[in-house]
Amino acid sequence: MDFNQRIEHLFQEYERQRSSLTTMQQKMREISVSATSPRREVTVTVGQNGTLTDVTFPTGAYKRLAPAELTAVILQTYAEAKEQVVQQTAELLAPVLPEGMDAQQLARGTAGADMFLPAEPRMATSVREFLNLGRAER
Repeated sequence: MDFNQRIEHLFQEYERQRSSLTTMQQKMREISVSATSPRREVTVTVGQNGTLTDVTFPTGAYKRLAPAELTAVILQTYAEAKEQVVQQTAELLAPVLPEGMDAQQLARGTAGADMFLPAEPRMATSVREFLNLGRAER
């Protein structure tokens, strides 16, 4: 493959990745999960980034709970919905992340700086070969 073909291939790959990222961002904006407590006292809906978007009481069961118990049920149900949002977010992120990046850690916000700025910069194998840098040792 000559130089012009390599450059053209790199631009095509860039456009493919950009399109994939745009699609992923749209899907992430659409994430919405509802969870209902085991005894149906409350249903909590959570959107992207764990944002609470709705709380409903599908039955009158909540009326039998003391305020502290109702608070605990709401918080537990919210935690369950938020965990499902994190799982869905990680599933969307995983295919577009570079090798070695943990989608779960990224979705949870627990990824360390090394994940974003490794000791050796990430670059496509074709670029690395073109620059005669060889393969990165992992």
